[in-house]
Amino acid sequence: MVKEVLSEEQRDASINDSPVAPSMDADLKSSESRLEYLRVPDDELVGTMVYSQLSLYEKKSVLINRELDLMNKASFWGMGRYQLCGFGYYIDLVWAQITGLVAGQIQQELNVADDRIGDMSTCFAAGMTVGAFFWGLAVDIIGRKWAFNITCLISSVFGLIFAAPSNYAALCFLQFMIGLGVGGNIPIDATITLEFLPTNRRFLLCALSTFQPLGVTITSLISWGLVPRYACDTGLDSCRVTAPGEACCGRSNNMGWRYAILVCGFMTLAIFIARFVVFTFRESPKFLLAKGRDEQAIDVLYKIAAFNKQPTPTLTIDDFRLLDKEFAERESITSDEPLQAGPHKLSTGELTKRRLRQLGGQFKHLKGFFATKRMIWLSVTLWIAYMSLFFSFSIAGGYLPLILRQKGIDTNTDLDTTYRNYVIVYLPGVTATILGAFLMEIPKLGRKWAMAFAAGLMGTSLFLFATINSMTAFTGMNLFEYWAQSLYAALLYAYTPEAFPAPFRGSGSGIASTLGRLASTVAPVAAGTIFNPRENGVLYMAGGAALVSMLAIMCLPYDTKGRHTF
Repeated sequence: MVKEVLSEEQRDASINDSPVAPSMDADLKSSESRLEYLRVPDDELVGTMVYSQLSLYEKKSVLINRELDLMNKASFWGMGRYQLCGFGYYIDLVWAQITGLVAGQIQQELNVADDRIGDMSTCFAAGMTVGAFFWGLAVDIIGRKWAFNITCLISSVFGLIFAAPSNYAALCFLQFMIGLGVGGNIPIDATITLEFLPTNRRFLLCALSTFQPLGVTITSLISWGLVPRYACDTGLDSCRVTAPGEACCGRSNNMGWRYAILVCGFMTLAIFIARFVVFTFRESPKFLLAKGRDEQAIDVLYKIAAFNKQPTPTLTIDDFRLLDKEFAERESITSDEPLQAGPHKLSTGELTKRRLRQLGGQFKHLKGFFATKRMIWLSVTLWIAYMSLFFSFSIAGGYLPLILRQKGIDTNTDLDTTYRNYVIVYLPGVTATILGAFLMEIPKLGRKWAMAFAAGLMGTSLFLFATINSMTAFTGMNLFEYWAQSLYAALLYAYTPEAFPAPFRGSGSGIASTLGRLASTVAPVAAGTIFNPRENGVLYMAGGAALVSMLAIMCLPYDTKGRHTF
């Protein structure tokens, strides 16, 4: 992207503590020579545009990308030692899974009615929806660093508290708060990972989703080891409805679900401590550039290079200042606003308007979604893809057991068999996410067509559920559906942050996730209008939604393979 790169000897040369003024070779000491060294040829292609067409921010991003590429070229994994984002994906599925695994024991102990036990999952889903939206916007306003850590802290604190109450309303509230933290993990962690990866290692963004099936599997193993061992006998009624002295299910003999929750809570707390205390997370250089904090962006590059034990970057703040000067001269920026004759005291109304404008300015990055026809098309097609995906698996999860029961297939197996089946179904999902990382780099396939293939596979698997007639077939088809879903979701989560530029990348991922979660809330209600346990209509609806998602992916305006991320 630049005319040449410095030799290893030059990169290893000693520099000052500040990245502003490193020592330079004689031929680069003059600003003119240095600018010539940094300049990418105006006619060089950067994505679909030539370099001269890029904005000042995008030109600086190209130089940041170049340094990240050089910094990590010797590492196969491309991230060096600076990495921790996979744990956000991990705890996302840990808390989503543990709710379903302990709901039966909570219902038995607290005497929760059948038509109310779903409230806990609904509250968790609502929390995740709000969390995805709020943290998706916040990550582009307050920065990646604080959002990265606060979401994990919220999940760990309320997760540990969840084991304490014996009140169902309190548990529902705590589920909402856990979801509020967990909901931001995927948009935030995907954004951060992308912005620290070199161009030729972005396939690792898909592999990041491997932590999701790992989270599900490990949670199932934890529950398998603790819940059955310390659970009430399934034939006992809640102590809340039995006479004094009769054998019943209460807190003292039903501690298994609390132990499992505590283990998950302490795991989440350990991840927070690793992120916030042990590991020093640096703010994303792309976010800093978007906010005009060029010096801090350069400083982060130097600190990451030192942490990864890589040669010192060649980029300095003086380079950015030279670009600023050149850009200003080229654009000949002038202001048409009249000069004030002197100090002007603002009225209360004027002060209020100014403060409202400043507040609105915090969200001006959202205009990026509508900046061009191409960006509008991209945003709409991605939102449709997310909503259709979540709509699909939400219907399957809610209505498949009812259809199977009508067919005479007993899904109410004992706890040991249930947890064993969870491991069988979810563990192979690890192979799907790893396969996705390879598929997205295959020439002429890339992200777009790999996603379309995975979505079609998921839709087909849902149609095939209509042929199931045994518990063995149910377990096998469930494995196949989850495998295809994991493949599609991993590719989609990897593509989304790549498609949006840094100023509104987190918001793009967060809004897409929010719309998906809203669709998953509406889906069971919509399916209920046509549900008949003797027919497969809702399965066809779920499979059809997956195919709609596939069509939306096929309509994406471009693939992100090999493109610069700004």
